[in-house]
This record gives sequence, structure tokens and C-alpha cells, in this order.
Amino acid sequence: MAKQGAKKRKEENIRHMTRLRYIIIACNVIYVLIRMLIFHSTFTWKHWIGLVVTSVAYLIPYQQLDKMATPAYDEDGELLDGGFDMTTGGVCGYLHDVIYITCFVQVMSIISGKFWYTYLVIPAFGIYQSFGFIKGFLSHGSEESYEDDKTRKKREKMEKKASRAKFVKTRTR
Repeated sequence: MAKQGAKKRKEENIRHMTRLRYIIIACNVIYVLIRMLIFHSTFTWKHWIGLVVTSVAYLIPYQQLDKMATPAYDEDGELLDGGFDMTTGGVCGYLHDVIYITCFVQVMSIISGKFWYTYLVIPAFGIYQSFGFIKGFLSHGSEESYEDDKTRKKREKMEKKASRAKFVKTRTR
């Protein structure tokens, strides 16, 4: 009963990874059937490269998510941890985003090759996140904040109030 949460998380992770695998397989099947079989006359070596790129873009995040979802067992084979919670944000969310963007690019590239530019969203978002991270290190003490009169007076009043000696009223008999 104590490991009920771990068992539940393990089952959720198995379902989640299975669903993700089916999404990846479905996108690949759609691409191969439509692009390679129906539009075979316009299929060039660039499309082969695109298929390899999307396969790698599926493989790397999927393997990382699979490692995160793997449960931990002790020496006796008893379940210790059900794996990482796949519904959380952070790195797990970013890996899911890469997989979903890859699905979108692969399926939509059937219509037009210009959808490959959507892949630029991934490094652009990485640069955006890095800029915010780096900005946090660089801006300490270098920027002066403007304080209007009303805010300044309120701050001074609070500081004055905080510096006053506090008297405790007691009853004397």
C-alpha cells in the first residue's frame, strides 16, 4: 500500500510513452504513404534527408523521455520509484515540444517544403530562454530603478515605522 503512488506513476508512464510512440509511428506512416507513394514523382533526395532528420529528431527526445519514465527497483525487485512525472514542465516539457513540433513539420512538409522553417522555433526558443538566464547574471546592480515621489514617500514612511521602538503594553496591578 505504501508504494501505491509509485505503481500508479509507473502505469501512467507506460501509457504515456505508448501513446507517444503511436503518435510518432502515425506521423511516419502518413509521411511515407502520402509523400513517398502518392507524390512519388516529386520525391527527391532532399525528402530522404528530411525523413532522416525527423527520425533523429524523434529518436533523441523519445530516448530521453524513456529514460526519465523508467521506474527504479531495489535489489529484491521491489518498486522504489515509478519514474519521472511526464506531466511536469521543464526539460520534460521541452522534449515533448520537440516531438510535437517534429510531428507537425513532418506531416505539413507533405503540403509544402516551407514548413521546414518551423524547426527554427526550437533554437529561437532556446536563445530566448538563454537570454533571460544570462540577463539575470548581468543586470545585478547595473540598472537603477526609477522611483516616483509617491513610492518614495511610502517607502520612507514604512522604513520610519519599522525603525520605531516597539512598546508592549502590559497591565500593572
